[in-house]
Amino acid sequence: MTGIALEKLRNRKKDRPLFMFISYLEPHHQNDHGHFEGPIGSKDRFANYSVPGDLAGMDGDWARELPDYLGAVNSIDYNLGRIQAELEDLRIQDETVIIYTSDHGCHFRTRNAEYKRSCHEGSIRIPLIATGPGFEGGKRIEQLVSLIDLPPTLMEIGGVEVPKYMRGRSLLPLIEEKVESWRKEIFVQISESPVGRAIRTDRWKYSVRAPERDGYRDMGSDVYVEEFLYDLVEDPFERKNLVSDPEYDAIRANLVETLKRRMWAAGEKAPQILPAEHG
Repeated sequence: MTGIALEKLRNRKKDRPLFMFISYLEPHHQNDHGHFEGPIGSKDRFANYSVPGDLAGMDGDWARELPDYLGAVNSIDYNLGRIQAELEDLRIQDETVIIYTSDHGCHFRTRNAEYKRSCHEGSIRIPLIATGPGFEGGKRIEQLVSLIDLPPTLMEIGGVEVPKYMRGRSLLPLIEEKVESWRKEIFVQISESPVGRAIRTDRWKYSVRAPERDGYRDMGSDVYVEEFLYDLVEDPFERKNLVSDPEYDAIRANLVETLKRRMWAAGEKAPQILPAEHG
């Protein structure tokens, strides 16, 4: 795939702007072997890699699968370097923006029976790195941003007017510190396996699920049940689910209303949300 991308760069029409989207497959677990598969040697090369805190001591299959997962990620990093080197050889690196991201992460079956469909940080907190004009200086943005913000960002980079119906916001004013207000939470829709909805604020993670719905058939539900509540300041690795703790009833009540508001803004009906049983 990288070879094809390099060929396209070399043979591009130089009088026209360029937009290229490269979607590497692995480590998407897209094979019939039932395992992540990194380049040959990954199992040895990454066998003693430092284990993230949300995996260490947890069940799941991360102990077996993480080395190959890291090998696949390392391969992407290497090939991105090849693309950057080509941009330099073509002398267009100073007029090219590169955005590096993913559609989801992986929790290695530590949270449910599969890999990604949950509200947890391992699933939803993904890399988002940009470099090029407008993205210089090594700045780190602390505000909560979403994949929904990338289309308007790309359009503004290209000098195209962003349609008013787009729900995302360009990140350029945020990076340039030209915005007075920014969203306080991220809205997450979980599908294909469970039917769930979640929000993440700077401190709280709150998630609900529709247990009677089929994620492959149903897009949403009129009724959800509370499933997870995490304090990300005190418990950044999400080890203690507070959803059944009565001490957090006021927090949950506020998050319920925030979640309903975000669902309505996304074009969904505001659902009934049933409380989890107190333990």
